Parts: sequence; structure tokens; C-alpha cells
Amino acid sequence: MTTTPPPSAKRSAPRLAALGLLALLGAGAAWYGLSGRYGTGSIPAECRASQALAERLKPLATGELAAVTVGNAPKPPPVIAFNGPDGQAKSLGDFKGRTVLVNLWATWCVPCREEMPALDKLQAAFGGKDFEVVAINVDTRNAEKPKAWLQDNGIHNLAYYADPSGKVLQVLQKSGHVVGLPTTLIVGPSGCEVALLKGPAEWASPDAMAFVKAALEPQTGR
Repeated sequence: MTTTPPPSAKRSAPRLAALGLLALLGAGAAWYGLSGRYGTGSIPAECRASQALAERLKPLATGELAAVTVGNAPKPPPVIAFNGPDGQAKSLGDFKGRTVLVNLWATWCVPCREEMPALDKLQAAFGGKDFEVVAINVDTRNAEKPKAWLQDNGIHNLAYYADPSGKVLQVLQKSGHVVGLPTTLIVGPSGCEVALLKGPAEWASPDAMAFVKAALEPQTGR
């Protein structure tokens, strides 16, 4: 005996099919959004010129710089504000067109203090119109103490950048860039982040010198 479905069931079948199609389309759109965001196509237009730089640096993240992470997709760094040597407000956007090594340090951080002479040598070796070590002090008490420490320890090549408000540290902790000090970011000429190091490194070593030298080579595709 054949059972005839009630009229409501007949009407619901096309509706269910339509809903299923919409669900599939929705899933496809969601997947497209995710792949566009996290795949190779996720690089912002302003950062595409830095992709060649990142590819050049990847094989050089070794030896003394083995802990450096070079991203597959360069991206704009978090927006941070700090004081320049003249006490005026600065941002990473002010360094666009140059490669910058942004280092967060504090006088209460022993690895930071140990790292500063090497950063000073790196600045002496490569500092100029195309490169700068931007070492940002994040001490929040006694603004004169970091300056005195640099002077007493013969650190003369680094310009003095500071954020006594502590906001830079908060922003970079929230973004996941900082879990402790020191922390270092490499930002390319296009203003995009290409590498990150959570922890210290021997920045005056041959490995570091080769890394920075490669970062300063003319970028293709610009």
C-alpha cells in the first residue's frame, strides 16, 4: 500500500532543499572568508612588497637568530605611540621607507640590559637613512634612570625612545607580540611587520649581521 504524504510534507520538501542549498552556500562563503583571511591571499596590499623580504629572511633565521619567527604573510604591526629623542610623540608610521628593528627593553630586565651593547653595535654598523634600531624603553618610574644607564654602559649609538606610560607594552601584550622582555619586531620599508622575536638574541653576531644585511637589500617587485 502506498502512503500519500500529507500536503504539508509535499510543500516542505522543496523548502528543505532550498534551506540545504543556502546552508551549503553559507558554508562556502564562510570558507572563502577564512581562506582569504589566513591563506596567501590574506596579505594586505600595502604589505605585498614585503613578501619578498620575508622570503629572503626565512633561511637566515638560524644560529643566534634561530628563535626569530619570519611570517609567511607580512602584516601591519600594532599601532603604538612613544616618545622620540626630542620628547615628541612618534609612531612606527614615522619610519616608513626604512627598515627598523623595534626592540622593547627595561632597566629591570636583565636579558634586556645584556642585549643593549649588541644592539648598539648593530646600529653603529647599519644605522642610517635605510635602517635604524628603535629601542623603546618601557620603564614607568624615574624617567632619568634609563638614560643614565645607557650613558654609564657606553651605549652611544642608539637614539633614546621611551614610553613611560606603559601603553606600548599593554598594546603588544594584548596583540600577542609580548609575553616578556625583551621583544623585537622587524618592520620593513613598506611599514609592515616581517619578523618577530620573543626573547633576547646576540644582535652583534655574524648571524644577526647577515640577517640585517639581507633585510636591507633592494626589494624586488616594488
